[in-house]
Amino acid sequence: MAEASRWHQGGTPKHEQHFRKEGEIRTTLQELLLYCIFLINLCILTFGMVNPHMYYLNKVMSSLFLDTSVPGDERTNFKSIHSVTDFWKFMEGPLLEGLYWDSWYNNQKLYNLKNSSRIYYENILLGVPRVRQLKVRNNTCKVYSSFQSLMSECYAKYTSENEDMSDFGLKLNTEWKFSAPSISGPGHWGFAGVYQNGGYIFTLSKSKSETQSKFVNLRLNSWITRGTRVIFIDFSLYNANVNLFCIIRLVAEFPATGGILTSWQFYTVKLLRYVTYYDYFIASCEITFCIFLIVFTIQEAKNIKEFKSAYFKSIWNWLELLLLVLCFVAVFFNLYSNIQNFLLLGQLLKNTEKYSDFYFLAYWNIYYNNIIAITIFFAWIKIFKFISFNKTMSQLSSTLSRCIKDIVGFAIMFFIIFFAYAQLGFLLFGSQVDDFSTFQNSIFSQFRIVLGDFNFAGIQQANRILGPIYFITFIFFMFFVLLNMFLAIINNTYSEVKADYSLGRRPDFELGKMIKKSYKDVLERLKLKKPQTDENSKKKSGDLAERARREGFDENEIQSAEQMKKWKERLEKKYYSTETQDDYQPVTQQEFRDGTTTKYKMRRSECLTTTQ
Repeated sequence: MAEASRWHQGGTPKHEQHFRKEGEIRTTLQELLLYCIFLINLCILTFGMVNPHMYYLNKVMSSLFLDTSVPGDERTNFKSIHSVTDFWKFMEGPLLEGLYWDSWYNNQKLYNLKNSSRIYYENILLGVPRVRQLKVRNNTCKVYSSFQSLMSECYAKYTSENEDMSDFGLKLNTEWKFSAPSISGPGHWGFAGVYQNGGYIFTLSKSKSETQSKFVNLRLNSWITRGTRVIFIDFSLYNANVNLFCIIRLVAEFPATGGILTSWQFYTVKLLRYVTYYDYFIASCEITFCIFLIVFTIQEAKNIKEFKSAYFKSIWNWLELLLLVLCFVAVFFNLYSNIQNFLLLGQLLKNTEKYSDFYFLAYWNIYYNNIIAITIFFAWIKIFKFISFNKTMSQLSSTLSRCIKDIVGFAIMFFIIFFAYAQLGFLLFGSQVDDFSTFQNSIFSQFRIVLGDFNFAGIQQANRILGPIYFITFIFFMFFVLLNMFLAIINNTYSEVKADYSLGRRPDFELGKMIKKSYKDVLERLKLKKPQTDENSKKKSGDLAERARREGFDENEIQSAEQMKKWKERLEKKYYSTETQDDYQPVTQQEFRDGTTTKYKMRRSECLTTTQ
């Protein structure tokens, strides 16, 4: 038999392994410490951008413009508008009173202190509000020949190809003439379509009476026609108490089916970024973030150069690259929004006689907030890269990595059945139940059913026979069968991982144990803790030998058992010890013969004992 087994790869001396291990520990600790500082800096940066005042300001504005009822009809507000008549009532009622009763115009108080609430007149209206309409042309859809005698006009849904750009009505002012869309302005994604800029626009006056007469004139001259598809109401407010801008957009869509769909956007942003000392502290965090980004980029570039194609075989390296890309995108959005604020904010604040389009600035600030939120999410996920801190987290990582193939196979089967039920629900109940009105709504509704949130009464009312059958079979297959199958896969794999750990298959690198060991060594060197000895283990071994003598075992059997135990510990140390990474020491022929002889003696002793 050869001196080395087939696992031998040219063993490394123990002192070299020790130094290599210490170097790896030192490098990992430095990486962990650096990343923790980066994560703390990123958390400070992100939480410094958002504060509770944003929510309260949005809540105040939404209660003023969305929940205020139309005079004479307590059940009608902006949320419950269903007809053109209700829309004009809102324009001449809650909107007019909210803009001219509780706001400031150029620091002039145009409100009645006896009747207005203080939470409203703390805000300054910037510029003047704007109302904008988009229309579609006539004959953009085809009427069936049998109905052409009854219907001569046909207005399709809104698209850029169907948009009406011709003047109409009185053709006197801008509200009757089409204005070309601006290139820089973002579009709007509504319920019934995606709308671009431009359209038929008019701005309100600073006088409440002039604005009211304008609304009456537009209503009497049918400014809203059958071709109208959407109306935007845009205005901006500023609250100096908390240094926040609130950009408000109220949207009323007129779908081709008739009726009105209302929606709204309240963007509360901080356009004046650096005012207080805390703001400058956040700016320093942003600079630190950029420095960290440069350092991490250089590190990953070195790793790619060193490992080449092998670098892309690790999922953690892909996470590193994703995090770097998100960080660069966040920096780009931040720089772009700050540059636009610097270029446009001063001009918009001076422009008090016209509409000030703060929506563009708020749009990019919201995008920056969204991308930085996604960035910090993946930054926290990266903590799992250091998952070998303790045994429990290592078991979790091993369980997920080992059962990933089974989960992928299960996911394919799960989503085949899931999407089949989603399409079935959409076709059966889509025309009557809001939760299944679109295929996307049907998918999300089924996830809610799995979590226990469902509207069984609506499903049953839509179809008394197929509704309960759909619901019962979906719950049976998705909840009782597939979901429990998923849990069984996880449980079975976790049991296997625990069994492996009980056999001594520890992770190759347990950083937590190394930190604990280093901490104890420091205490022992500082003489704050006595060095540990093997007295406890010797005492325990002596107790076991004494117990064996009392049970009737002779000295040869006891010595054979102790020798077998030492041989087993030596093997475990060579193959499962954390002291080695990828170099394994061979088992010599003499060691193998000693172990075999000892095992044979133990078996012989067991047979003699049984015979006696």
